Amino acid sequence: MTFLKSLLVTVSMLIASGVSAQTNVNLGGLSADPTAPVEITADNLSVDQDSGTAVFEGNVVLGQGQLRLSAARVQVVYDGAAGNISRLSASGGVTFVTDTEAAEAASADYNLDAGTLVMRGDVLLTQGPSAISADTMRINLTTGSAQMEGRVRTILNQGGN
Repeated sequence: MTFLKSLLVTVSMLIASGVSAQTNVNLGGLSADPTAPVEITADNLSVDQDSGTAVFEGNVVLGQGQLRLSAARVQVVYDGAAGNISRLSASGGVTFVTDTEAAEAASADYNLDAGTLVMRGDVLLTQGPSAISADTMRINLTTGSAQMEGRVRTILNQGGN
């Protein structure tokens, strides 16, 4: 309910100002522990030891705690010192799901070190019966806050009809 209240305030401010390029969103259920183990399944895997990268292709599904990400292709970048996963770049239609929210986009960059997820290209975020779309969504997975940018559009279903 907090999400809808803050969204209604944001929408009314956008209507009053005539600007619809950017909005902030509170994603209460969309948070992650970047230190949790990451499990990845895919049809194919290519590893480049020299660059410290691995490319998973075909029906890629990534899980970390309660987060699930699926895409056609995911490139994993490891940090040089400890060999831990530092970043993930997903493309080919990306779906990001938690217990309470789901987001879709053309591509996504997940920075485990910073605890951020940036989704780009026809982003669609759904929370229950409500939805927000934009060109880009930047999520702080530690706090659950997000920023939507570029042709932001909201659909608020309040039930009862």
